[in-house]
Amino acid sequence: MAVPIVSFVGRSNSGKTTLIERVIPELVRAGYKVATVKHAGHGFDLDTEGKDSWRHKRAGASSVMVLSKGSMAMFADVSDQMTVEEVRDRFLDRTYDLIIAEGWKHEGYPKIVIVREQVGEIPVSTEGLLAVVSDQQIDLSVPLFGLDDVVGVAALIMKQFPKSQSPLEHELEA
Repeated sequence: MAVPIVSFVGRSNSGKTTLIERVIPELVRAGYKVATVKHAGHGFDLDTEGKDSWRHKRAGASSVMVLSKGSMAMFADVSDQMTVEEVRDRFLDRTYDLIIAEGWKHEGYPKIVIVREQVGEIPVSTEGLLAVVSDQQIDLSVPLFGLDDVVGVAALIMKQFPKSQSPLEHELEA
């Protein structure tokens, strides 16, 4: 079974990253192994000029991986914008219980929308909508959470995407 994806969407500076970084520890405490994928609509550059990995990439390598004990980073050329499914299927193994995507509001992933009054209104499509997190009252037929209700948001995610047991966990129960 493919690792499920839930997307957090909202306008820039609405608090998506902050909410995600507060929800992750709740999921981890419940035993979830979580991966995140962030959409950077305006591009990004993480490699540092002069470092070996930057020099390898500049020399023409299509992909550069940096490994150390306990960590890995990869810089790779991609031909086009990738979907979260393509990232999942190409780079993430099935040991993850959940992928949290930040962005991809126009994709069909189940989504949690963050709406902040001070950043204006965002059109909210109810297709795939799991919940709204907001500092204002919004009348939709999905749960509405306050900006600080991290436990409630995490509980909804856990209900919607129950943690699957690994083969090892099944063996331990037997």
